[in-house]
Amino acid sequence: MAIQPDEVLDCSGLSCPMPILKTKKAIDKLEVGQVLKMIATDPGSKPDMEAWTKKTGHELLEYQQEGEKHIFYIKKTG
Repeated sequence: MAIQPDEVLDCSGLSCPMPILKTKKAIDKLEVGQVLKMIATDPGSKPDMEAWTKKTGHELLEYQQEGEKHIFYIKKTG
């Protein structure tokens, strides 16, 4: 079953730390339980997002790679 995101954030072409900063801003606008789909092209975004979700407590529901795109589904937890 595909995850239905409540919001989509495209950070393609941006390098660290911009995808994290933009993700934080987007997550802050969501309600608890909502899901953000974030798309990045920075190869460092996977370890960055894993560390960020661990630090903030938000849940990384799924990660996919499609070519150069890194796609994250992040659930706001609090």
